[in-house]
Amino acid sequence: MQKSAIQLPNSEFLPHVCELVNQGHKVSIRAKGNSMRPFLESGRDIAVLSRIDKPKVGDVVLAEIAKGKYVLHRIDKIHADDITLRGDGNIKGTEQCKIEDIRAVANEFVRKGKTWRTTCLQWKFYSWLWPRLLPFRRLLLALYRLFWLGEIPNRLKVRNK
Repeated sequence: MQKSAIQLPNSEFLPHVCELVNQGHKVSIRAKGNSMRPFLESGRDIAVLSRIDKPKVGDVVLAEIAKGKYVLHRIDKIHADDITLRGDGNIKGTEQCKIEDIRAVANEFVRKGKTWRTTCLQWKFYSWLWPRLLPFRRLLLALYRLFWLGEIPNRLKVRNK
């Protein structure tokens, strides 16, 4: 018997996730979208969320950046109560929120079936290195899409007319 999945809009689903996290539960959500590429792939990888005490730069957090609009992005900067977020796959775009808009932190990721805790040395190294590669992200992400995912950008495809 095949299991069927129900897909809800984030604005309906994530408030329930936040409620469970506030009650002290760990909640697993499947990545949706490409803003955390190359390390979280949409539809494949899972983030395990839990309650957050004190957010810090480098944490991957679930934040409500506007009423009913949530993102799972890395904290780029903290200035007093103002937080700047950036997806690992984002080159220019950032989001702003207040510290009280942070709903949960991802302490674990299930990537290609393997669990990665944010406390492991490899994840800490990645979390330190990737933000520093910002000037080169466009190239690195293009190479990732081309060689690992086999995606050829539309502007490079040969058109037969």
